[in-house]
Amino acid sequence: MMASPSRVIYIGVTGDLERRVWQHKNALSHGFTTRYGCTKLVWFDETSEVHEAIREEKRLKQWRRQWKIDLIERDNPQCRDLASEWGLTDPESSSG
Repeated sequence: MMASPSRVIYIGVTGDLERRVWQHKNALSHGFTTRYGCTKLVWFDETSEVHEAIREEKRLKQWRRQWKIDLIERDNPQCRDLASEWGLTDPESSSG
């Protein structure tokens, strides 16, 4: 889940979380996250099963907003950016 400073929440699924977060932080996905400024990773879950990830995404998107906030606050009480220490760089750049 990505969030904006005004607490708009975006839920998505990806096979490469670091790359996707980098894209959101750099406004490269022209859509919901760019429009609402969702650049802070506030919650995530991992699975190796693609179908399970898609089912979970759909389930979470159906949740009431407060349930999503409760989940975030349970696992990330300070609502900090979980990707802030990842040292994200352009995934398209080569290091040599």
